[in-house]
Amino acid sequence: MPHFYDTCAGPIEGLYLPPIAWEVLRRENIQTLDQLGANADRLEQFDGISDRMAQVIRLALAYVAPFEEQTSSTKQYGSWSA
Repeated sequence: MPHFYDTCAGPIEGLYLPPIAWEVLRRENIQTLDQLGANADRLEQFDGISDRMAQVIRLALAYVAPFEEQTSSTKQYGSWSA
């Protein structure tokens, strides 16, 4: 049986969450970082997401979102594109 803190990769690249979180996000049709960010303030309203699980998801999102923004801006404005 998975431990609450065990995480794994899922359909959102770079994000590692507990399997139950991935199941709930799949059920809620949340498939991108943008969709997850747009719903981050109401995660506790999803059946199966406890207050603690919502915190875990938000923390993971906080780590991944700045990296994604940096990667996107590097792709657009990298020195090789000048």
